[in-house]
Amino acid sequence: MSNEVRALEPKEIWENFADLNAVPRPSKKEERVIQFMVDFGNKLGLKTETDKVGNIIIKKPATEGMEDRQTVILQSHVDMVHQKNNATDFDFDKEGIKMIVDGDWVKADGTTLGADNGIGVAAIMGLLASSDIPHPALEAMFTVDEETGMTGAKELDPSFYEGTILLNLDTEDDDEISIGCAGGIDTNTTYEYEEVDSISDVTTYIVELKGLMGGHSGMDIDKGRGNANKMMARLLIESPVELILHDMNGGGLRNAIPREAKATVSVAHSVTSKFEDYVASMAAVFATEYSPVETKIDLSVSKTETPAKMLANHDKNAILAALNAVFNGVFKMSLNFDNLVETSSSLAQVIIKDGTFESKSLQRSSVETTKDDVARTIRSVFDLLGADVEQSGDYPGWEPNPDSSILKTMREMYEKRFNEKPNVMACHAGLECGILGTHLPNVDMISFGPNIRHAHSPDECCQISSVQKFWGFLLEVLKETPKKTA
Repeated sequence: MSNEVRALEPKEIWENFADLNAVPRPSKKEERVIQFMVDFGNKLGLKTETDKVGNIIIKKPATEGMEDRQTVILQSHVDMVHQKNNATDFDFDKEGIKMIVDGDWVKADGTTLGADNGIGVAAIMGLLASSDIPHPALEAMFTVDEETGMTGAKELDPSFYEGTILLNLDTEDDDEISIGCAGGIDTNTTYEYEEVDSISDVTTYIVELKGLMGGHSGMDIDKGRGNANKMMARLLIESPVELILHDMNGGGLRNAIPREAKATVSVAHSVTSKFEDYVASMAAVFATEYSPVETKIDLSVSKTETPAKMLANHDKNAILAALNAVFNGVFKMSLNFDNLVETSSSLAQVIIKDGTFESKSLQRSSVETTKDDVARTIRSVFDLLGADVEQSGDYPGWEPNPDSSILKTMREMYEKRFNEKPNVMACHAGLECGILGTHLPNVDMISFGPNIRHAHSPDECCQISSVQKFWGFLLEVLKETPKKTA
């Protein structure tokens, strides 16, 4: 599979991407990819170091005639989101990503592809390994743990860097030049509920919801996609027959819209037909409400053995009410930028099992005060339930600078090269630029990249022609890097 990818152009990116994707690299388990990058830099004979948190720094001198240009920091993160379809047999800790070329797109076989942010990493690797590409002095910054806490960015040691321009290669639309991003905060909750012996003489079902699109809980939050946790909670709380709840499990990754959820419930024998008809009717309701965005919703029921324990009725009602009430989706649109989500929240994971109800959600905003507001809104629901609430991982947004000099250069270059204006915007994702700016306050930052779709889901794919467009633009940006100021 990787041979097909290696044959693609530009080979400087795709061959390195294939090598990178052979290395397991989950967030917080980056030891192997750190060593891979260190070995890569050392093999090239370039100055290669790691800081205390594991970020990799590789420096390359300017090519002949480019010594008077400003030093450019090229930045991408080495970790990736590990997500797979339930039916896919794959061990992220041991296996490399299995890639497929499908027309103009590269995707993976039932798992995330890792183009977020592996394409950016591979592009930087291609520049470091090149012998014939003009460029100023380069400082490659490969950060760790971007996807689950931005630890690498938060604990960055700025003493390693002298660059005055930073190019973050982690944007997912090739007509965009990003000049701002959202900050975020995690809200994790735990509630101990009362378990009682299950009632006998009932019919027990597994209710399963799958087939949703999922995606990035920042970039895709405004696209009308279903949240499996919210949909399952709604189905259970709206049931016209009395339900016994044994367990529920939905979602997983903190920054991905949950695609699947499952619950084990029991009903009296006398209402089995009514319950089955109700689930079928909700499948039709969901299909109608989410059309035409969600076209593959799969809601099913299947009979199973009755578990020994169930939730006490008062806790069942309280938990489902909390899940039904907790806000999910776009909280506020920006008043300063057209079509930009300013503030949002995503209910990422729900686990109800063995006497414990846990939830994870992620709140995002480009404005710190509204980030606090939505985080407090989410917290309030669980405070009312009596749950333990932990809010952590707070990181700042990246405030747009429309007067950026590198922005002016890149905007003019884009218009001349592609005969159209780029979409200069802030994005509703947690780019590391906001945090990096606290360490490198005098560095001019821009983010851009190729077309990547459905990041953080097994449908993730990267457009081949867009990578070619991105690569050509990146090379031109480096060739035209402004000269050093006196």
